[in-house]
Amino acid sequence: MSTDTAAAPDSSGAAAHHAPQGVLRLAVGAVGVVFGDIGTSPLYAFKETFRGHHPLAVDQLHIFGVISLIFWTMMLVVTAKYVAVIMRADNRGEGGSLALLALISRLSPGNGRGRYLVLLGVLATALFFGDSIITPAISVLSAVEGLTVVEAGLQPLVLPIAIAILVGLFFFQSRGTARVGAIFGPVVLLYFSTLAVLGVVNIVQQPGIIAALNPAWAVRFFLVDTQLAYLALGSVVLAVTGAEALYADMGHFGPKPIRIGWFGLVLPALMLNYLGQGALLIGTPSAVANPFFLMAPEWARLPLVLLATLATIIASQAVISGAFSVTQQAVQLGLLPRLKIVHTSASAVGQIYIPLVNWLLLVLVVMLVVGFGSSSRLAAAYGIAVTGTMLIDTLLVGVLIVTIWRWNRWLALPLLLVFLVVDAAYFTSNLTKVPDGGWFPLVIGVIGFIGLTTWAKGRELMQQRMRESAMPTEVFIKSAAAAATRVPGTAVFMTTSPTGVPHALLHNLKHNKVLHERIMILTVVIDEVPYVSDEDRIMVKPLGSDFYRIIIRYGFMQEINIPLVLKKVENCGPKLKMMETSFFLSRQTLLASDRPGMAIWREQLFSWMMRNAESAMDFFKLPTNRVVELGSQVEI
Repeated sequence: MSTDTAAAPDSSGAAAHHAPQGVLRLAVGAVGVVFGDIGTSPLYAFKETFRGHHPLAVDQLHIFGVISLIFWTMMLVVTAKYVAVIMRADNRGEGGSLALLALISRLSPGNGRGRYLVLLGVLATALFFGDSIITPAISVLSAVEGLTVVEAGLQPLVLPIAIAILVGLFFFQSRGTARVGAIFGPVVLLYFSTLAVLGVVNIVQQPGIIAALNPAWAVRFFLVDTQLAYLALGSVVLAVTGAEALYADMGHFGPKPIRIGWFGLVLPALMLNYLGQGALLIGTPSAVANPFFLMAPEWARLPLVLLATLATIIASQAVISGAFSVTQQAVQLGLLPRLKIVHTSASAVGQIYIPLVNWLLLVLVVMLVVGFGSSSRLAAAYGIAVTGTMLIDTLLVGVLIVTIWRWNRWLALPLLLVFLVVDAAYFTSNLTKVPDGGWFPLVIGVIGFIGLTTWAKGRELMQQRMRESAMPTEVFIKSAAAAATRVPGTAVFMTTSPTGVPHALLHNLKHNKVLHERIMILTVVIDEVPYVSDEDRIMVKPLGSDFYRIIIRYGFMQEINIPLVLKKVENCGPKLKMMETSFFLSRQTLLASDRPGMAIWREQLFSWMMRNAESAMDFFKLPTNRVVELGSQVEI
């Protein structure tokens, strides 16, 4: 496995993977996928800052102060932190909290801080799932609420329409997004263009609003109204929700197209729109009820509602796809049990569908919409998960900058300090919203964290107990190879341990009194890189007497298909024929014990997760009529 240092933004697998399509085409695709979440923020961010749980007076100081905060938050959090710094931390072209964690682990193995970094990465993953639930709910609901601007009498239809759209969106997931993905880019391009045009039209009416970009207005806001300014950060941060998607989706498009999309269209369109909303409030303070839709002339409001709804559906689709991708990574990295993963595209590896995650998200999203009832109430629940993830990303990339990249400390430490202060300010400001709905993402985060850590710890304990009772391979082969009757065919014994004799092999010999003429002891290893090349995939070690130990490596973004790889195995006798091969799997029954390990309730949770995991036969794509399962009991 390579131990090269962190790749430059456009180097290694990322550049090679994305070069053929052309940068501009990828930039358009990035606009349609990566920026959907942050692009729908103007629907509710500015409004919630003034009408949320800590309302602000609609006057020049507060309008200019909020716009200044939004602009400089975008410059510091999105442009400086994510676009300029964090996107340099690509793990063989892939981004996201888990990819960043795997990158650090790969480049600094055995580091004493490793355990704490893993916990941070797991926490960021848990918080991401909370974000994945809230984003579709608040985005679609805020767009549909635009109908009340067109006609106030449509208010009773808002919830049913929003729920119908969300249910349809989740039911569509199993068919894949390849067919409609081609229209994402053009629709979102039209949406961002509309944001910019609406902004410019209103800025022309109040050109003085441009002065709000001066950071002095943000400073003045804090000096004059310190407490409200601090509390307003909890709503201002809604303007940059989705910033983490720039990094998480880097593997799909590459850093350069994302940067082009951000600087060339998204940032200018967003700021023109926020300036336009501010200009509208300067002239018409009553428009604070819904400034986004009231910016448009009356004849254009219904088309704007339809366009915004399409944009929120696309943004929600991107978040749902992200949840599938993160779940797959967590399964591969040993943080979640095996789950059924369906590939919905023959050509696009990243197009996956996970039924359990899809239906769980649907239930929770609909519960959120019904329970909170409006985007304003949902806004209180939004922000904690996002700011928590952003804070963790800063801590992880700080470790990368200081210990691995080894930047000049006089440059790195002040920069990291600025990022940490900004992230901490937004995170603590959002904590004030816990009683009003902020508890929801925290509850989801805690549940996710407990589940992820319980599975990882339980799996580690189980493997440790099995290693303790495993017989050395050399001893087994010497004693059993000559004594046991050998029968025709090949037996593949799958085991998680790269040493010792699999329990299934011992049980087979004990009960059936025979050994196949060729024995393969197979271990699948998930490396801390997104992709493993075919050349590095297979390692074969002859053990004598027609016993072979085979290790098959995958990256944490790759689909596992054991029969497909075994057909390519060499140096261990004749090529494998599936109809002459038997796969032996060991199914463990866990017994709770008083041995040091986990609390009893966590052992029971781990046991429940094991029982409900997808079968190894399906997960590894083994032929159903060639699999034998042998049970054993393990105390943890």
